[in-house]
Amino acid sequence: MSQYLKDLVERVAATFVGALIVALPASATDLVDWTVWEAALFAGGTAVLSLLKGLVARHTGPSDSAGLGT
Repeated sequence: MSQYLKDLVERVAATFVGALIVALPASATDLVDWTVWEAALFAGGTAVLSLLKGLVARHTGPSDSAGLGT
């Protein structure tokens, strides 16, 4: 597995878990009216955005990184 792919998978997974960690307590405390599945869908949406960012970054930044920085 290439370094880019490892980086991309790590970033997407971290984004999903981070968003889920935020969304679940928000739904449990009635800050938002979401079920667990809706919170997971929200986290999945953020992961998709992270994936798209990583794909764009490969073509605009270093080819071995999923980040936009140098």
